[in-house]
Amino acid sequence: MKMHIDAAYRSLNKYGEELCGDKVQIRRTKDAIIAVLADGLGSGVKANILSTLTSSILSTMLEEGAALVEAVETVAKTLPVCNERKLAYSTFSVIKITDSGKASLVEFDNPPCIFVRGGKVVSLQDCSEVMECAGKNVTVSRFSVQPGDLISLVSDGVIYAGVGQALNFGWNWDNVSTWLARTSQKETSAPRLAVSLSEAVNEFYLGKPGDDSTGLILKIEPRSVLNLLSGPPVRKEDDGRMVHDFMTTPGKRIVCGGTSANIVARVLNRKVETTVNYTDPDIPPTGRIEGIDLVTEGVLTLTRVVEILRNYISKEPDSYYFRRLDEPNGAAMLAKMLLEDCTDLTVYIGKAVNPAHQNPGLPADLSIKVKLIEELCGLVQQLGKNVEKNYY
Repeated sequence: MKMHIDAAYRSLNKYGEELCGDKVQIRRTKDAIIAVLADGLGSGVKANILSTLTSSILSTMLEEGAALVEAVETVAKTLPVCNERKLAYSTFSVIKITDSGKASLVEFDNPPCIFVRGGKVVSLQDCSEVMECAGKNVTVSRFSVQPGDLISLVSDGVIYAGVGQALNFGWNWDNVSTWLARTSQKETSAPRLAVSLSEAVNEFYLGKPGDDSTGLILKIEPRSVLNLLSGPPVRKEDDGRMVHDFMTTPGKRIVCGGTSANIVARVLNRKVETTVNYTDPDIPPTGRIEGIDLVTEGVLTLTRVVEILRNYISKEPDSYYFRRLDEPNGAAMLAKMLLEDCTDLTVYIGKAVNPAHQNPGLPADLSIKVKLIEELCGLVQQLGKNVEKNYY
């Protein structure tokens, strides 16, 4: 069974530093995900450059098909050793997980990977071995994952959070693992868990991190298809074909737009019911059609959805972002489904021009529903999800 790996991370800069000495690279191939967490020695600019170099070499080589050990050997030979501290200039963890659930992990001087299954921390010791790569000892683990599993890679700033401040000896690996196992039962998506971990670390540091701190979360999920229909077809006689394709594909179903909802209801011989609850005056209310999971207004709602997803990608969302995502309005509900309940998006796009969107008295954005859908698809792809587009 093919699986999807949802990935998210959050980093805290050492207090007083503008750049983070940790670097995460996430790459996706046609059948796997590659994730690297590198921790440069020290902090600031030098650490940032070294961790970026390390993560870029590893992720690029693996993406191009190099063997995991070969990529690690290249980095091990490339990284110099600090003359004063006798330590490598960057530590790293790199993991590759295939869609079929085969995982390969290499760790060099980073805190051990945290593996959670069924709400319990699982040791990888039985499937791990220490190997020598270019004169450096690395730990190599090979294991299988299944839907519901959680994998976390953290930098040492996480396990030493609060040392000498809120805690005498830091948070430590055992406490972080227990916290992740417990919290993963409540925060079920990788983005939410990454935010929660980062905020917990920041609290232990009393808002002034003593080291760069990064938590990378990988959540193994079953495939979940989301079908979205928006816009009437160019030819009215294609209404039935478009709705048939939309309804016969497995997965959840969303209809965006009043005209689209009326077409679906007419073809299926069902009624459209409109709610009157305005939780956000800027977002039109949702509707209901039997057999459809969500019915929303069109352009105004899609515009807000694009904005919500763009903010997630371009900024570092916090717990406030997710509280807004949980609001009961059409835009937040659709954005939440795309972000957290979707691994594959199939869109059914009608390319007929709605005359109402050409009214010169309305904002220009109202004439570009297809463009909004295209932008939405691009953002979903940036989230690491598969997108299929069908035009009518």
